[in-house]
Amino acid sequence: MKRIFLFVAIATCALMPCRANDKVSLIRVDPYEKLLPDTVLDVPYSETEEVAAGEHAVFQFSLRGVEDLCNVHLSCDAFSDGKGHSIDAVRLGFVDYVKVGLPMREPAKDIIKSPQGLFPDPIVDDGLARDIPAEMTQPVWVSVSVPADAAPGLYSATIRIKGKGFSKKEKVRIRVYPVVLEEPSLWVTNWFKSGKDGAQLMYGSTVTMFSDRYWDYIREVASWMKECYQNMVLIPLTAVDASKGVDGWTFDFSHFDQMVDIFMESGVLKRIEGGHLGGRRGGWDDPFGVRVPGVSGLLPIEDQRAQDYLRHFIPALSAHLREKGWDKIYYQHIADEPVPTNSASYLDIGRFFKALAPEIPTIEACHTHDLAEFLDIWVPQLNYYADSHSFYSERQKAGDEVWFYTCVFPQGEFANRFIEQPLLKTRILHWLNYQYGATGYLHWGFNQWRGDGDPWHETTYRQAGGLVLPGGDCWIVYPRNGRIYGSIRLEAMRDGVADYTLLQMLARKNKTRADELCRQVVLDWKEYDMSTSHFRKIRHAILEALSE
Repeated sequence: MKRIFLFVAIATCALMPCRANDKVSLIRVDPYEKLLPDTVLDVPYSETEEVAAGEHAVFQFSLRGVEDLCNVHLSCDAFSDGKGHSIDAVRLGFVDYVKVGLPMREPAKDIIKSPQGLFPDPIVDDGLARDIPAEMTQPVWVSVSVPADAAPGLYSATIRIKGKGFSKKEKVRIRVYPVVLEEPSLWVTNWFKSGKDGAQLMYGSTVTMFSDRYWDYIREVASWMKECYQNMVLIPLTAVDASKGVDGWTFDFSHFDQMVDIFMESGVLKRIEGGHLGGRRGGWDDPFGVRVPGVSGLLPIEDQRAQDYLRHFIPALSAHLREKGWDKIYYQHIADEPVPTNSASYLDIGRFFKALAPEIPTIEACHTHDLAEFLDIWVPQLNYYADSHSFYSERQKAGDEVWFYTCVFPQGEFANRFIEQPLLKTRILHWLNYQYGATGYLHWGFNQWRGDGDPWHETTYRQAGGLVLPGGDCWIVYPRNGRIYGSIRLEAMRDGVADYTLLQMLARKNKTRADELCRQVVLDWKEYDMSTSHFRKIRHAILEALSE
């Protein structure tokens, strides 16, 4: 059955009355060019998008009028090869501008500067027409999901943009190679906002924890995680209902199970991350403690209340995982980001846990090497991974997994997911996975929307200690009107995971060639060839090599 998805959105500002207008420019732009409100282009980008079957082809247009444009809407034909084959899973949308109001501590040389502080990011798809102010550049985004069984060949379609008094159209092409993208092997996790406040920001109204509306929110989160090939999900242990009576602790795992089931049914979850057992008892360098239900604050592991709780909870958790058949896919966090100054307290909790459940492997985002006796999956921050690559290579030789993560840091020239960075840097993140052998990627901010602000209007955040969370660090999707909206960064991340997969496929066929092509994009840990035309030449070479 033909499925054409036509995604549009309403304007975000009040406009003066519109007039009929034929003075409209529609120019196709490289999708890795970030358009600002005052960007004016006159040289069109006209490359045919080249993909493997199972990938996404992405197009971008710059729409701009001398006068206000009214009632603008989008449509698209199915892509056809003229031989009876078609591709009809097409999304069209307007890219909204969001504010980056606080400066980054360590800006890169290639940071994008916007006079208004406005940058393109969310792709809105409310299904409504849009009004566009005069002399403002409006990015239009088209994403085509190419099915895995698509016949190789050249496909074309016409994008149509119409408004009051004008009509524009543009023909675009996709070349599908005789290559089928495998299911990505890269482990990807983005931590999500699991409390009811996330659901309330999505709906714009009060939501009760574990209500039908709450579970609809979790399903919406899961569907967008699927978009970027996420395959590992952090399930909070607060979803387990724990209570202590005269006969000891009892545990109800029904909400925990329901959350796991939703992510599994959505095709996202291949591994479960168990939420952190504890956290810092004060500042960054302070010791870790254990969370105990019904107790305010965190308790040191020496506290009998902490030990009593863990002695009941950990065996109950282990038994439940075996009962559900999840014991082989479950990995436990202890406490986030241990550093040398508090690694001893971390290991004290870790040893206590391992004594109770030696069969459960452990995972942690970490800033220290002191955990070799304990960790099964090491997740250093990207810059620490670069500084200690030989150490982590030795851990891999010893049988451990090694990933990396990004968050507020690293900044400067390192690739990350910040809104002010060129979009290609987000995609290149996963070329670093291939280049340096990290088999997973973690980010804390899938949708960590701040309850004290509107993510559509301000994307930075200053913590109590003064640390600025850069634009794009806290979230890569946006809430509104009872649903979640994607972003151009989410799509770049998705396509980077696909690139990693194609490089892995080529490496099995010709590792020397795969390594050589990757090195032409990733020159060093924080030096990359940022030419989009060069990037496309390398992508072309990968697809050609896989087609031989």
